[in-house]
Amino acid sequence: MKVLIVEDDQSVSRFLKQAVSETGYAAEVTEDGLRGAELAEISEYDLILLDVMLPGMDGFSVCKRLRANHVHTPILLITARDALQDKIEGLDSGADDYIVKPFQVGELLARMRALLRRGASSPAILKVADLVLDPATRKAERGGKQIYLSATEYSLLEYLMRNEGRVLTRSMILEHVWQYDFEGNDNVLDVYISYLRGKIDKGHPTPLIHTVRGVGYRMENEHNG
Repeated sequence: MKVLIVEDDQSVSRFLKQAVSETGYAAEVTEDGLRGAELAEISEYDLILLDVMLPGMDGFSVCKRLRANHVHTPILLITARDALQDKIEGLDSGADDYIVKPFQVGELLARMRALLRRGASSPAILKVADLVLDPATRKAERGGKQIYLSATEYSLLEYLMRNEGRVLTRSMILEHVWQYDFEGNDNVLDVYISYLRGKIDKGHPTPLIHTVRGVGYRMENEHNG
């Protein structure tokens, strides 16, 4: 499990990181709201602990941006304000739950567990046009015909489908699928995109994997209307 902590109060962020780490989760910390949004958009997290009052971008705005960009990672909003209107604004902005400072570590961990269970209980089936991917079984099909994928092909396809409509840069894809900051010859990505196109798009009138020249790739049904 990987948790992103976005908190500018260093004493609070240290407390949160210790609580997360002692529970056995990996924790990544940033104190800037804008940076937190960027990290959540380029990396996969199981949960985001998000403070409301942040430099760069406040927590409510971070929530709205992530949801608008199809980032569905569960968000636990951390606020020092107990006013009902603040709670409503937080939930309306896209947060899944909130906790009010000061709080006990037991309550924090209970709320985290609840959100993690909710996120892991039944992985949503991914669909783009007539392409279907079931993360629970790792099976794919298009037009009702099963597609057989290698482990790397599956990881690449899932990442593209989870980010439907978004342009993913080459470095974003390489970092997510191959877990490294690739410098130099990155034609391994082009090879696997070619493999996927042969399995996903070949024989179908509507291609779903699109090249964004000079940037990367995008998965989208361009003939959906």
